[in-house]
Amino acid sequence: MILTSLDVDPGELERRTGWAIKPQGACKDVRCVPLPDRLPDGRVDARVLSERLGMPLVHDEEAGLYALGPESGGRALTSAEATDFTLPDWQDGELTLSELRGQKVLLICWASW
Repeated sequence: MILTSLDVDPGELERRTGWAIKPQGACKDVRCVPLPDRLPDGRVDARVLSERLGMPLVHDEEAGLYALGPESGGRALTSAEATDFTLPDWQDGELTLSELRGQKVLLICWASW
């Protein structure tokens, strides 16, 4: 979930992640996770959601954006850095991730199974 501020709208959170903010906390399916006090307008702090739901929260300071989630069952990312790897490119060459350091990279994966 891409955010422009750390204040998360409950309706947007539910629509994009399936987590609903209810009186008992953040709920999805039969699970509910207690949340501390909410902001006066009903919004929830993304840092609290990250901590309580095991969602990574990454900040791009230059762009002024945050990325929250998805939940990981308690195995949240500790950074936004990927391990270096090399893949074939579309021109029969090779592309190494570390060669793109300092640039934003969108990696799309697909598997036939």
